[in-house]
Parts: sequence; structure tokens; C-alpha cells
Amino acid sequence: MLIGVCAAIAGGFAIREYRLIPEDHGGGRISVAVAHEQAVDGRILLVDIRTPREWRASGIGEGAVPLDMRREDFVNALTELTGGNQAAPVALICARGVRSARLSNRLIEAGFTNIIDVPEGMLGSAAGPGWVRAGLPVQKIDEDAG
Repeated sequence: MLIGVCAAIAGGFAIREYRLIPEDHGGGRISVAVAHEQAVDGRILLVDIRTPREWRASGIGEGAVPLDMRREDFVNALTELTGGNQAAPVALICARGVRSARLSNRLIEAGFTNIIDVPEGMLGSAAGPGWVRAGLPVQKIDEDAG
């Protein structure tokens, strides 16, 4: 029985670590400061892929567009945001860089050719302090956004 309990605990830690460690990402990476600068001046489309609840809790970064990655039509919605240009520079940001790295790889597989990860995320990660702690501007989000 003790072995079973230990295995269950080890399995739980493995799942937790998997969820906190981003996948290797096939595209580019930029810091939150560069993401902010390039989003505000129109050089990239910065997409906040978190949930509406997360957007309401922290706001979204100035210059970012909220688009919940859980939407069934996410790829179609992103294609619409890029005007159908799958080569447009699109940067993805989430809370801590895990979901953005995973989604970046899926979008590359779907044909997008210029996907950029913001691995710090909004709340910080091993890549850096994150948008909020870096003191970058945030915007309140509409209740029906997403």
C-alpha cells in the first residue's frame, strides 16, 4: 500500500511539473517589454490567450487583444484577426508562459509561420518577472470579451 501511495504522490508531482514546464517552442521569443513596445506600435499582434476570469483579475496588457485559447473557433478567430495572413507576426501571452508555448506549437502546425512566444507571461516565470511585475500598463477588460 505504501508503494501505491508513493506512486500516486510522484504521479501528482509529475503532472504538476508537466503543467508548469513549457514545451520547447519552434518560433521566436520576446520579453514582455519588447512585446509591449511592438504591440503598441503595430509591429506585432499580441494575443492574450488566457481566460476571461484571468483577464478580469489582472487586466490585459496594453496593446494586447484578448482571445480565449479554449474557444473551439480559436484558429478561425486568429485568422480573422490577422486578416487571413498566416505569416503575420503574432505574439502569444498567457499567465506564466506554459500555455503560450504549447499553443504556439499547435499554431505552427496549423500553418502560421511567424508565431512568437512571450515566455514571461503576465505573472512571471523563470524567463522573467512578467508583465504585471515589470510595471507595464494594463487595461480593464469588457465583461463579454473573449
